[in-house]
Amino acid sequence: MRTSIAAIAVLLASSAPIPSSAAPAQSATAPSIDTMKRLVEELSSDAFEGRAPGTAGEEKTLALLAAEFEKLGLKPGNKGSWFQDVPLVEITAKNVSPLTFTGGKADVSAAYGAEMVAGTYRTTQKHIDVKDSPVVFVGYGINAPEKGWNDYAGLDVKGKTVVILVNDPDYETQGLTGPFNGRAMTYYGRWTYKYEEAARQGAAAAIIVHDTVPAAYGWNVVQSSWTGAQHVADSANGNADQSAAIGWIQKDKAAALFASAGLDLNAQMAAAKKPGFKAVPLAGVNASLSFDNDLRKHSSKNVVALLPGKTRPDEYVLYSAHWDHLGHCQAAPDGDDICNGAVDNATGTAALVALAQANVKAGPTDRSQVFVAVTGEESGLLGSAYYGKNPVFPFARTVGGVNMDALSVAGLAKNVVVIGKGKSQLDAYLDRALKAQGRVATTEPTPEKGYYYRSDHFSFAKYGLPMLYFEGGEDLVKGGTKAGMAAAEDYTRNRYHGPKDEYDPNWDWTGIAADLKLYYTVGRELATTNDWPNWVDGDEFRAIRDKDRAGK
Repeated sequence: MRTSIAAIAVLLASSAPIPSSAAPAQSATAPSIDTMKRLVEELSSDAFEGRAPGTAGEEKTLALLAAEFEKLGLKPGNKGSWFQDVPLVEITAKNVSPLTFTGGKADVSAAYGAEMVAGTYRTTQKHIDVKDSPVVFVGYGINAPEKGWNDYAGLDVKGKTVVILVNDPDYETQGLTGPFNGRAMTYYGRWTYKYEEAARQGAAAAIIVHDTVPAAYGWNVVQSSWTGAQHVADSANGNADQSAAIGWIQKDKAAALFASAGLDLNAQMAAAKKPGFKAVPLAGVNASLSFDNDLRKHSSKNVVALLPGKTRPDEYVLYSAHWDHLGHCQAAPDGDDICNGAVDNATGTAALVALAQANVKAGPTDRSQVFVAVTGEESGLLGSAYYGKNPVFPFARTVGGVNMDALSVAGLAKNVVVIGKGKSQLDAYLDRALKAQGRVATTEPTPEKGYYYRSDHFSFAKYGLPMLYFEGGEDLVKGGTKAGMAAAEDYTRNRYHGPKDEYDPNWDWTGIAADLKLYYTVGRELATTNDWPNWVDGDEFRAIRDKDRAGK
């Protein structure tokens, strides 16, 4: 839930023919798979304890990455330091009461973990107590004036508990036209936005109804991601302007809640999809929830390494990946409680080093290349968001970049899936690299899952920086889409955000080798060209970029 692993959910891809030799041969400058294997195995070992921010696992990860970059001859990127401090607060909920709803036809109680999860963004409040808070169903919880849509219209929810649906009202649309881009999720559909808007409206608590299809993941992901220590960006006011409690509730429990108020959940969900929807108070029903918080302020760190350019060192290309994972999490039946995060995202982290290594071997480019391993992605893109607000290298002087999150270990695919295909001129760079491999780029077959807003490239795009994010497709050379879909489903069900996302020496690395060569080729071209690729005309980030570049 708190990460993007779009590669595991892509359903159907191109069936274009591909030569069996499409995987690029290893050359002197090809990113090293031996480096990848060594680092993924080490980063995802139990010794790193799941790489949670603020733990010994973070310290080991930072030390390893700094040592690897230094060994390659890169320079500390942040004014002589390998690190950029990211102020965080670790919040661990304790003594969490059931979420209870009283005053209806029958009381409803949802147990912590199995039926609901809860937490807070407030970083100074050691005890949260939402007591007898009136409950209001606010549909999708969207306030979008530019679209003529306001689920909070005429409503005062101060001190109340709002119940919210995940995704956009038109997520079931087959096409890409509609008030919220049809099937393609907008940021209004993301759970992060739901809580942001609820807080702006003054809600005491904001509870999202979990529904597997529009959420794009099962309850197991919610449970593993929202229990245990959570990390929140620190602020001067301790996030006092945020709702006291935020969380999720199982759909069947939400149905029982609505029934207690004499309402049918499915009917209300259908009504919420229609323009003009009016929020529905659950008459007489009040919510109560309490929990204690263990609070610990600390600075996690982004790792910033620089490979200086030879002729235009004040122009930059950015490579990003998140180094963090969930640490200790919900235990597997065998008692294993370390979420090792081998695929997610030891693969992307190792790729940063492998790409830096390949570029060092090839020699410096005209532009400088920056390798940033960010923290806190699993907690809501916290490290990349901090870099976005406080860029070490100004975005006006950064030409663009690539983001790597959860590389595919299913083998070589005939395609790659571009998240946000058609948004920027970087697509042309990727197309050229793909042509050399006899592969193709395809659009997301599941845009309703909102992957564009679920990885670190989004934090940079918000500030206008063109970023390319793609993943290995599922139309595998060996086995086609049937094999690719089976591998994706297996990972989603058995490993994603769980203790069994572990290094496997039997992985098929041919797909990673091909995809790494794409990242290398695209990055290398960006670092040698004189061009400044932009977002396409009309894209949501184009005006930001144009303004930033005009004032450089």
